[in-house]
Amino acid sequence: MDGLVQASEGVDFRCQGRAEMYGWVEATLVHWEYHSQGKKQKGTIRSYIRKMTGLSMPQVTRLIRLHRGTGCVKTSRKRRRRFPSKYTVADFALLAKVDEAHQRLNGPATRRILEREWEVFGKKEFERLSGISVSHLYNMRRSEGYGKHAIYLAPTRPVQIAIGERRLPDPRGQPGYLRVDTVHQGDQDGKKGVYHINAVDTVTQWEVVGCVSQISEQFLIPVLEAILHQFPFRILGFHTDNGSEYVNREVCRLLEKLRVEFTKSRAYRTQDNALVEGKNGAVIRKHMGNQHIGGEHAEAIQKYYTAHFNPYLNYHRPCGFATVTVNAKGKQKREYRTEDYATPYEKLKQIAQAEQYLKAGVTWEKLDCKANSASDTEFAQRIMKAKSELLRSCRDRQAPLPPRW
Repeated sequence: MDGLVQASEGVDFRCQGRAEMYGWVEATLVHWEYHSQGKKQKGTIRSYIRKMTGLSMPQVTRLIRLHRGTGCVKTSRKRRRRFPSKYTVADFALLAKVDEAHQRLNGPATRRILEREWEVFGKKEFERLSGISVSHLYNMRRSEGYGKHAIYLAPTRPVQIAIGERRLPDPRGQPGYLRVDTVHQGDQDGKKGVYHINAVDTVTQWEVVGCVSQISEQFLIPVLEAILHQFPFRILGFHTDNGSEYVNREVCRLLEKLRVEFTKSRAYRTQDNALVEGKNGAVIRKHMGNQHIGGEHAEAIQKYYTAHFNPYLNYHRPCGFATVTVNAKGKQKREYRTEDYATPYEKLKQIAQAEQYLKAGVTWEKLDCKANSASDTEFAQRIMKAKSELLRSCRDRQAPLPPRW
């Protein structure tokens, strides 16, 4: 008996499951007549069982106590109480599909899309997800079931642009006051990349993006005219930083022709133009990435923006609209609530007497036709496919770099 543990050196116990292991423990206790042995012999048998099974000593003690009371060692068939599962495996896959199409927006915006898929577009598969809370949406994103269907999404890298402002425009709740900025796609080996022109309405966050190969007046003015033409309401204000691409006679002449108020940045004020600066990172950089795209592809990108990307931004991508409260000391507090998320088109329709700001020939019927041509996720998948073809075409047409000696 004393050499039992020493004799088992080099011997390994393998079993197919817990039931087989417990059967071996029961057979060992019966074979060595454990309960009739002395204290020293019992300790040796316990050490032998512990070594062969890999169980802890407290677990071995519990199994021996079970054998003493019942005469056998069997697994417990008790099941823990579990909460019923509300969301199915298909719901996890559907959420991952929506996140992939919209490039994983934040929780409130994603929840609004799920609501619209069920309430506006009548997609039955979104019925359960339409009522999900924002907190549980994040729980689903962290779950194993979601990870099986989701792809890796790199975090957005925001672009910090130091600007100053000279005059703050006051829209007074009226649409048509634009914030405009430029996003450069970067240089490579001395070759300039394309420039994205981003124009965002202050009140509705209606956003129109354009693309030029250079930011001189020759290339910028036609794209600016095309951008202003795509807004469904009249343009009343045009606000930019102090960059020479906008503060010049050609742009000023264009705005005077349209009877548009032109304002520019004031010094040491960095918040007045924060709306478009945030859109540069959250929309353009997130969608187009940081890789270099040559200026020769500006025309193709401009066509893609006009046909696909701009309609998606304004009819199918929810934005957050802050609720501003003022305390007794006059301090303002901005709060983003789930119910405050809406698409720019929805926000435009919520403005009192919004039809008076529409351009001539633009009606709600025409805008509704554009908004309901496809669901949010269907349109997002459509633009992702078009973007993949665009970027593939840009790579194929990229001129080879000269060899480095």
